[in-house]
Amino acid sequence: MLAKRIIACLDTDLGIRGGRVVKGIKFKKIRYAGLPWELAERYYKEGIDEIVFLDITASRDRRTTMIEVVEKTCKKVFIPITVGGGIKSVEDAQKLFRAGADKISINTAAIQNPKLIRELSKTFGSQAVVVAIDAKRRNGWFECSIYGGRKFTGVDAILWAKKVSESGAGEILLTSMDRDGTKEGFDLELTKKISQAILIPVIASGGAGKKEHFFEVFRKGKADAALGASLFHFKEIKIPELKKYLKEKGVNVR
Repeated sequence: MLAKRIIACLDTDLGIRGGRVVKGIKFKKIRYAGLPWELAERYYKEGIDEIVFLDITASRDRRTTMIEVVEKTCKKVFIPITVGGGIKSVEDAQKLFRAGADKISINTAAIQNPKLIRELSKTFGSQAVVVAIDAKRRNGWFECSIYGGRKFTGVDAILWAKKVSESGAGEILLTSMDRDGTKEGFDLELTKKISQAILIPVIASGGAGKKEHFFEVFRKGKADAALGASLFHFKEIKIPELKKYLKEKGVNVR
């Protein structure tokens, strides 16, 4: 069995906040959390398994993502780094890989142009392609959003996850918009439904607030990795303590 991964997410608003890490609640109520390269280096030293950079306004602002931030971070951080936001082509992805990214993440462009998933996986390998799904509960189903949660698509998240998997993506970054920033726990129903519907790994995101939430999403949600943001940014949970807790609960973590 593959070890479960703990991932730190750095939501970065390069467009209007000078490249600072920000964190909101349900994709709103944004507040500052620090500088991305400083937080990334701290997490690396504390034993995080991977880091995800998401330029949360790149697609909305119709601009490419943060090359300089990636380059600055990769000089001191030597774990897998995934970068997303504003990637619309193989060329956009190539620039990020050259800057030091190990994986790229797409959401808006994937829904608008599903062929891009296959193009990226053929060019860089499926292990380097992550498709992000930002999903919100509706009456009996989950709807995908794009542009950082600002536009809903009418696309069913579970059906879309199956298509993403079949199109060559290496993993899915699944964020519950309803739980994002609430610290009430991951959406176990959403995570489990998608994890059981596909064969590629699922990263659970949205709602982490205490150590028990990570245990629940691994055991009940069937996630392959779990992502945290504000609880790591503001030192509410220390990464070594989280890993120790999970090991004591019988979870195989790195």
